Amino acid sequence: MNEIPYEGLTPDVMLAAVESVGFVPNGRMLALNSYENRVYQIGTEDGFVVVKFYRPGRWSNEALAEEHEFALELASHEIPVVPPLVIDGKTLHEHAGYRFALYERRGGRWPELADSSEWIQMGRFLGRIHAVGAVRPFRARPTLAPAEIARSAAKTVLEGGWLPEHLVDSYRTITAQLVARLEQRLEETGRYRVLRIHGDCHRGNVLWTDAGPHFVDLDDCVNGPAVQDLWLFLSGSREEMTGQLADLLEGYEEFASFDARELRLVEVLRTARLIHYSAWITQRWADPAFPRAFPWIAENKYWEEHVLTLKEQLAALDEPPLPV
Repeated sequence: MNEIPYEGLTPDVMLAAVESVGFVPNGRMLALNSYENRVYQIGTEDGFVVVKFYRPGRWSNEALAEEHEFALELASHEIPVVPPLVIDGKTLHEHAGYRFALYERRGGRWPELADSSEWIQMGRFLGRIHAVGAVRPFRARPTLAPAEIARSAAKTVLEGGWLPEHLVDSYRTITAQLVARLEQRLEETGRYRVLRIHGDCHRGNVLWTDAGPHFVDLDDCVNGPAVQDLWLFLSGSREEMTGQLADLLEGYEEFASFDARELRLVEVLRTARLIHYSAWITQRWADPAFPRAFPWIAENKYWEEHVLTLKEQLAALDEPPLPV
């Protein structure tokens, strides 16, 4: 695999890829926000189409097919997601070594979630997605494993030489403590339901229109607990998050049941995400988009603050879950 994954993805290659599946591009191109993949809005003689070029080596063809099948399944239930276009019976295409899919252009705005009615509406949306997601599991996509994610990510950072020398021992110690605590919390929670979920469900991945919310990307969908698609929306004080959660669940439980035991997993999942996020950036550093977007990760100050955050997270794991 090319160490610089998109080095050969020139504008000519992109336009030729779109043309290869029957569209006639007019040369207008607009890069859309994406780091893992490369996503562009391409002008055509009939309007616009969105094309997503998948990061080489990240997902197998089978895993990409499951993402597309899930999106199409949700759309068939009139759930507002944007599925890939089916062209000649296919959703996944290849050109010049790059796999890609095409989508309709859909607009929307950042979801403000300004009042209870919008939180309840978001909950309904997520409940409908999970009602479909619970029908059967993914086979080619992984199951979310927080302790293993945290362990692997910490190993990546330690072996990558990113930490200032004076922080290496502190980082090694705190991440080992966190992994041990995650395993303990998971054991205490016991077995929980696993279903097909969005996986990276936060406001930045949702567009809101007058008709309500919709997702435009299921790139990180996995098997996992329902709460993974809920907790990232919560913010503010504990009192504020309690109110937000109550509204979310009011809408959610109109379409799907929620096991309150999963709230014990919120800080577990947050911990895994915190450790993984830094490791993810370091793993992608050879991609020129990452040094441009995340220059601060090469600074000592970032790692000092990161270690402090992880120490605070160790205490957060001992706090009681949000009430329902």
